[in-house]
Amino acid sequence: MKQISQPKTLAARVAELPQLPMNDLWALWDKHFPRRPAHHNRAYVEGRVAYKLQEQALGAIKPDVRTRLISIGEGQSKTGRTRHISDVRIVPGTVLIREYDNREHRVAALPDGSFETEGRQFKSLSAAARHITGCQVSGPVFFGLIKTNRKSK
Repeated sequence: MKQISQPKTLAARVAELPQLPMNDLWALWDKHFPRRPAHHNRAYVEGRVAYKLQEQALGAIKPDVRTRLISIGEGQSKTGRTRHISDVRIVPGTVLIREYDNREHRVAALPDGSFETEGRQFKSLSAAARHITGCQVSGPVFFGLIKTNRKSK
């Protein structure tokens, strides 16, 4: 009698990640993410892939639950607020326009999550803003997507 193989459970798939060859782990990464991280820390890659496997099987965390969890974490933090959460979502195809140094700069949001300006592609909006200004700057702040309390010079 032939035995029918059962698909692996979610727990089994996550548990086998540490034993996978790095090439197989990268294949899983490439399946779930548009680009690879700048660093190749195995624990980081395993954790992100595990999260995506769980998200795929069980569904994504609801935004209100995410906000509540971050709020709880900030309440337990010894350093206070850990990060700023923006409600801004840039839809692919959006073109952000900013005048800087007497020039109009246009940055297009691409479907893979990257940004394009002047024929060059950047991994983040901040990288595109850095290209335009020549210095470290927050992309969302530079393009006016996030308000700041800082006064301009």
